[in-house]
Amino acid sequence: MAPQREWLEQDFYKALGVAPGASADEIKKAYRKLARELHPDANPNDAAAEERFKLVSEAHSVLSDPAKRKEYDDTRRMFAGARGGARGGGGGFPGGFGGPSGGQEFNINDLFGDGPGGGSEANLGDLFGGLFNRGGGGSRGTQPRSRRGNDLETETTLSFKEAALGTSTTITVTSSAPCTNCHGSGAKPGTSPRVCPTCNGAGVVSRNQGAFGFSEPCTDCRGTGSRIDDPCPVCEGNGATIRTRPITVRIPPGVSNGGKIRLAGQGEAGLRGAPSGDLYVIVNVAPDRTFTRSGDDIKVTLPVSFSELVLGTTVSVPTLEGSVGLKVPPNTVDGRTLRVRGRGVAKRAGGAGDLLVTVKVAVPPTLDDAAVEALTKYAAAEKASGFDPRANWGKS
Repeated sequence: MAPQREWLEQDFYKALGVAPGASADEIKKAYRKLARELHPDANPNDAAAEERFKLVSEAHSVLSDPAKRKEYDDTRRMFAGARGGARGGGGGFPGGFGGPSGGQEFNINDLFGDGPGGGSEANLGDLFGGLFNRGGGGSRGTQPRSRRGNDLETETTLSFKEAALGTSTTITVTSSAPCTNCHGSGAKPGTSPRVCPTCNGAGVVSRNQGAFGFSEPCTDCRGTGSRIDDPCPVCEGNGATIRTRPITVRIPPGVSNGGKIRLAGQGEAGLRGAPSGDLYVIVNVAPDRTFTRSGDDIKVTLPVSFSELVLGTTVSVPTLEGSVGLKVPPNTVDGRTLRVRGRGVAKRAGGAGDLLVTVKVAVPPTLDDAAVEALTKYAAAEKASGFDPRANWGKS
């Protein structure tokens, strides 16, 4: 069954739990929530959850693409009108408009510029042809055209070091993918689809009902424009199947939180063997207990004692790969940032950012008698030297 035929049978808005007028952000938010809840990894051996996950994935692939969403809305709106007009027995044409006065035959194509006085505007056959991604009415002999698959989006979470240094990770994607048996043609291996003789490959035909004439999808080819005499037994003639597949993603060094990795050709399968869309992997970077990031620089806070700041010292500082010795000069001010060059995140143009080390005095929770006595003597000597830490404090 062609994807557009399924549009008439599935309410994708209801599947995602959103209103027909939902914004793109609302659709994305609803999809992500349901995808996490229904993902096969979270529901092993649950066939019902897997089927819902497939429906939710298909709904998102249609509604997240503005052009495809418009086609979906137009298709369902037009066919709802067509069913209403047919039930009226000729008393009104599809869409609920009243019939013409005086019994004169009225073809709905007149409204779209293909009747008397018609110009360059598209007729209803062209409209339906657009909905089914091919040109005009059944008499035009237009060949069915293939369409590239939609781009897809998924997420992965990396540790801080994995994102900074680069890594490879495996993600699981459930989406429409080309049938591996017929390679997307929909026909049994060794055979090929043929142009539908009823609609000449247009996918739509025109017919008259009472005083009205209108176009509708070709029932012989179900709007696809081609006939498959011997369907592929695996995909049943669709050319694509919903599959859950593992994909290895190479994460380049330096990817930031929210960054996107593009995997060409790993998205939704194209229609009738057309190229697949792309897959975009959004990277979420987990926070690290030691490191933070500022552009290509890595920042770390180094605890030091008061005596180390005053007298100076050399300490071992952690980096993304191992550790490095850092010299703290004598009389270093608390809160000063020291720079270790080339120990940050790799840059696209070559080289790397720096490691920024901020020193912070750590106060001992307790002191023994000897330490208290020594500190008391130091305080007296400090006062006798005339040092006043608040000499300029509070003065503008």
